Amino acid sequence: MAEELSIASGTKQERYAVLIPQIKSLVASENDLTANMANVAAALKQTFGFFWVGFYLVKEDQLVLGPFQGPVACTRISRGKGVCGTAWNEGRTIIVPDVDKFPGHIACNSASRSEIVVPIIGSGGIVGVLDVDSDSLDDFDHTDALGLAEIVGLVWS
Repeated sequence: MAEELSIASGTKQERYAVLIPQIKSLVASENDLTANMANVAAALKQTFGFFWVGFYLVKEDQLVLGPFQGPVACTRISRGKGVCGTAWNEGRTIIVPDVDKFPGHIACNSASRSEIVVPIIGSGGIVGVLDVDSDSLDDFDHTDALGLAEIVGLVWS
């Protein structure tokens, strides 16, 4: 794949439908996980204009910041803390329409208004999370959950 994305307009579903094959092609030609995470974060931010997109990886029983696009972020998150730590602990995707109403939300950036976190399943269990923030309320839905889970699966297949 060239270092350029074909960005679709239209619904979220239509944009994921155009983006996912491009990501599949991108990660198929590269075996370095860090490079793939970096390009996926950039592709998601470029395609959807999300406020923040990034990966946290499990290291020494904490989530540690990995490749991302957006403002400076929290570096380490404990299991069960905030949206990322909760998704890791519970092993499920979490959609938060209003981060101010999520008990124990970690405000890495006060401009973040809604969030989705998708756990990354690797050999031996959860190896990290994909975290996506929006500066708009209620910006994520089931379409995002499905699309992001499919993208995560491409990176960790």
